[in-house]
Amino acid sequence: MTKIVILTGAGISAESGLGTFRDEGGLWSQHKIENVATPDGFSRDPGLVHRFYSARRQQAAQAVPNAAHAALARLERDWPGDVVIVTQNVDGLHEAAGAHRVLHMHGTLSGALCANCQHRWTAPPEMTPDTTCPACGARTARPDVVWFGELPYHMDEILTHLEEADIFVSIGTSGQVYPAASFVQEARMQGAETIELNLEPSEISDAFTQRHYGPASEVVPQWVARLLPDPA
Repeated sequence: MTKIVILTGAGISAESGLGTFRDEGGLWSQHKIENVATPDGFSRDPGLVHRFYSARRQQAAQAVPNAAHAALARLERDWPGDVVIVTQNVDGLHEAAGAHRVLHMHGTLSGALCANCQHRWTAPPEMTPDTTCPACGARTARPDVVWFGELPYHMDEILTHLEEADIFVSIGTSGQVYPAASFVQEARMQGAETIELNLEPSEISDAFTQRHYGPASEVVPQWVARLLPDPA
């Protein structure tokens, strides 16, 4: 059976109203990354970081999956082989569209993590420096997201999937953030067919054997349609 491993980035959720790092006028454009997405930034001003992620959490809660998310959920459901989605996104839209085999390498906005005891729980809509851990009671709650300088989640499992992939697809990524940008090389070393589906060529587009460009809501359903017959 042919195994498909899919990496998704911010570009797949852009048409659902969730901005990328590089969008003008969005939440990210209002802050320096080092202030809101690093452990040092959280240490310096936890209130700012909590306000930023509370705003992102509320924005994501209002977003709905687009045609690209729906197409991948259909692929997971109907493909006769194995389909695994590895996402850099923290918005939960893959699951909202019906996907089940999703590895969140950068965590999720819906999660909270205790920096003291490592307990995890569902984050409330708003968190503050006074938010306490329900397990140990410490005021050390933080968003359960991976910041710059921290190790992504599930890396051993992801690398195993890349070693087993027959097809590796990168969707909506810039190719600038590692280790995700190295996944195409890992898959190619194992002989996988590699495909880039993106709005425009990424920094690593030359590493792919196939490249298709356009809005995710168009190119992803078109690619899935080539793999699967029309639904009944």
